[in-house]
Amino acid sequence: MKLANNNHSVFAMYYHLILVVKYRRKVFDDILSDYAKLIFERLAQGYNITLLEWNHDVDHVHIMFKAQPNSELSKF
Repeated sequence: MKLANNNHSVFAMYYHLILVVKYRRKVFDDILSDYAKLIFERLAQGYNITLLEWNHDVDHVHIMFKAQPNSELSKF
């Protein structure tokens, strides 16, 4: 694991986010997953977030990403 740094700190902030579809309905296919990934990547640029891994099943999505201390995850 490589550590990142800025002017005053050294950090490694990795997150594993699992998004589940309501009532576990089977809605995710490859096309919808690719579209959601594209939107995630577009939004992440403004919050200093880097997508590392994206996987999906029919009823949920696994997202592995890294952030910086100044990333506002609650607003993201």
